Amino acid sequence: MHTIFADLSIFNPYNAPRFEFMSLAHAGAVAVLIVLLLAMFMYRQKLRSSESARKTLRYILLALLLLSQLMLEAWYQIYDLWDPAYTLPLELCSITLLLSCVMLVTRNRVLYIIVFYAGICGALAALITPDLVYTFPHFRFIQFFIAHGSIIAAALYMTWIEQVRLTITSVPLSMLLLNLIAGIVWCFNQVFGANYMFLSHKPESPSILDMLGPYPYYILVEEWVAFVLFTMMYIVFFYLPSRAAGKAVSKDHVSL
Repeated sequence: MHTIFADLSIFNPYNAPRFEFMSLAHAGAVAVLIVLLLAMFMYRQKLRSSESARKTLRYILLALLLLSQLMLEAWYQIYDLWDPAYTLPLELCSITLLLSCVMLVTRNRVLYIIVFYAGICGALAALITPDLVYTFPHFRFIQFFIAHGSIIAAALYMTWIEQVRLTITSVPLSMLLLNLIAGIVWCFNQVFGANYMFLSHKPESPSILDMLGPYPYYILVEEWVAFVLFTMMYIVFFYLPSRAAGKAVSKDHVSL
């Protein structure tokens, strides 16, 4: 009975349906996330006006981030999967997840910069092309999408609800911080023969990195892609809204 239960368990890492790119489960999980983020954007004014609502949403996001990581670590231990070369929280999304937790508690501006740019871009890339073995309803599938979706939600919460604003200098600063993190992770990879942040080679499953050339050139291309994406994010989320608000104020002054 115990063996049968273990075989059917959504936690079992040895006997579970395999993940398929752009399957119904994959597309459905991404669609749910998009709907939730749109809901947060649409109700941003109401959330801003209520301190209790802001605090509740902030604590929900914090709980989702912490529980998803703690449950993953417990899963590694229970099924004897823990390995310093594969399971430490040294992937970009794992790092930004932990930074997101601290950011939500402290609302630190420097942490927000790295979570906003690197966290959103990294989590979005992971959601589009997941480096994932298991499909729904396996625990790892659910944990993966909750964790990565919560990273994006935490950054957008700070943007839309807490209304933290960045200047153009945040783009080069985010690149500096990202490279500092990558440098530390690269040193760890060399010592332990690991491939965190895919700094040693590409992932085995299809990913966005396949379009950026062979190793190690794709890392250099990533730098340029990241800079372009970060700049575009700054323009869309901060520069254009600021310009639009400025024009609205100017029109109000003229009408007076």
